[in-house]
Amino acid sequence: MPDRPFRVVSFAATFGVFTKEPKERLEATGCEVIIVKHDRPLTKSEMIRYARGADAVILGGGGMSEAVMDELPGLKVIAQHGRGIDGIDYAAATRRGILIVNAPGVNTEETADLTFGLILDLERHITQMNNEFKQGTWIKRAGHSLYGKTIGIVGVGDIGCAVARRAMGFGMDILGNDIFPRAEAAKTGLIFTNLNDLLSRSDVVTIHTPLTMATKNLIGAKELRMMRDDAILVNTARHGIIRQSALEKALKSGKLYGYATDVHESEPGLPPYSITDLDNVIVTPHVGSATYETNLRMGMAVADNIIAVKDGVTPPNLVTSLAQIYG
Repeated sequence: MPDRPFRVVSFAATFGVFTKEPKERLEATGCEVIIVKHDRPLTKSEMIRYARGADAVILGGGGMSEAVMDELPGLKVIAQHGRGIDGIDYAAATRRGILIVNAPGVNTEETADLTFGLILDLERHITQMNNEFKQGTWIKRAGHSLYGKTIGIVGVGDIGCAVARRAMGFGMDILGNDIFPRAEAAKTGLIFTNLNDLLSRSDVVTIHTPLTMATKNLIGAKELRMMRDDAILVNTARHGIIRQSALEKALKSGKLYGYATDVHESEPGLPPYSITDLDNVIVTPHVGSATYETNLRMGMAVADNIIAVKDGVTPPNLVTSLAQIYG
């Protein structure tokens, strides 16, 4: 009797949706691929039920707890359909011999594109005027120019550097903050500085650091008070980096000119906080990587990692313990 297929269960919202090739690649190597569609975060019992008997699980915006791993004794690999692994209990996986893999670097340019789209939207009130005009109201709203202004990039990794390249094209002064300053960032004219200086001097602050123990609630009430009254804040990184209670207070008091985010506490699902009703707040459903090109690259990276584990070789994007500290 032949061995059973290598079972792959995907909880990622976009794996095998925009592009079919990654799923087909897995199936071509003898994998059985099951895609679980859902429009809200799954409960632990639901994840266990769907993933029972799985050799590999693909995750998107959600994570996986130790309690779920306990009920999946045959699980060999958890593949993140993207880069961020903050929702996965890494220590629990390691104790059980479960490998964690991800897809770094596949959505760098696209997330930077979205970041600048959100910046332009906030500064020029594009969405607000579009909605008003479609409802029959002609209002020309004055915004802010980007040329000659200062952008502060918190987290100057691959995406942060890509944002800096775009800012250079807009004629902006560029500040950056990172625990590991990259020499290559200097090509964009970026100047590294401490976080407090960046916040106090920037017209635009954009977050691109991973969510780690060091960056959780990195931006709180004190940091928001340092920002200029006409500054905007953009977060396309991770939800937990900004303390939400402090953010809501800053927006409702008029301290911030605007805020945009692509990341949320519970994904998929509507954001629970009340700031979404404000005209100077833009929210998108974690679409930084939602292009056909990125989806193909990301899916193929996931497939390559899973196939490597299936074949008994080291996967190309194996996540190490250092990622828990530095992302």
